[in-house]
Amino acid sequence: MQRFNAKFALITGGTKGMGFATAQQFISENGKAIITGRSAETVRTAVAKLGTNAFGIVSNAGNMKDIFRFREQVKQYTENIDLLFVNAGYGKFSSIENVDEAHFDELFNILVKGAFFTVQQILPLMKNGSSIVLNTSVVTETGMQNFSVYSAAKSAVQSFAKTFAAECTAKGIRVNSISPGYIKTNGFYNTGLSPEQIEGAVQSIIPTIPFKRFGEPAEIARAVLFLASPEASYIHGTELTVDAGISVIR
Repeated sequence: MQRFNAKFALITGGTKGMGFATAQQFISENGKAIITGRSAETVRTAVAKLGTNAFGIVSNAGNMKDIFRFREQVKQYTENIDLLFVNAGYGKFSSIENVDEAHFDELFNILVKGAFFTVQQILPLMKNGSSIVLNTSVVTETGMQNFSVYSAAKSAVQSFAKTFAAECTAKGIRVNSISPGYIKTNGFYNTGLSPEQIEGAVQSIIPTIPFKRFGEPAEIARAVLFLASPEASYIHGTELTVDAGISVIR
């Protein structure tokens, strides 16, 4: 398929995992992708892997100075963005008693404030027929121990999908969100857990998943690109859950 011929995607947090897989698939359909990451080295490495139709910007979605110069950096490559995938972020988990202000602010800055102002800054580069996809999470559907701050931040992003859709309708820009379940990404490795704790968590989670496996980043990428494609032309303000049914099957 060549659904994205001559189109541009902007993918925040695109150096690894779901963001990288989305860029890879977008490019495979003859599109061009701009990815962001917080490290010059990881951005450079990812762009080299993606090839000549990929471009990289070093930008921290939790840093307002970076966000407010973001649009001009993007305009070095294109004047129009056809897909904005707001994907940058990670999780940190702690009990209510042990959450401090730094933990709270870190997650809300990157997941909520970062998402909002990224959309605000890039919206002028988007035209009728373009698409915004926000990355939420199935953690918003249930109460989970130690997830209070992360779940609240992702719930705010979930709300943005609806309110952004309402505001973008007149512009002809579709806004939807993708809600991943447990996916094979590097997300666990920003939590402060040891490798042994991470492996223990993974092994305890797998039996609870209906398909008894973590999802692949490419499975999320395909869902994101569906939402951005002409096939989803009548889908707006919707959250697409990709979680092997874990949020509904018990």
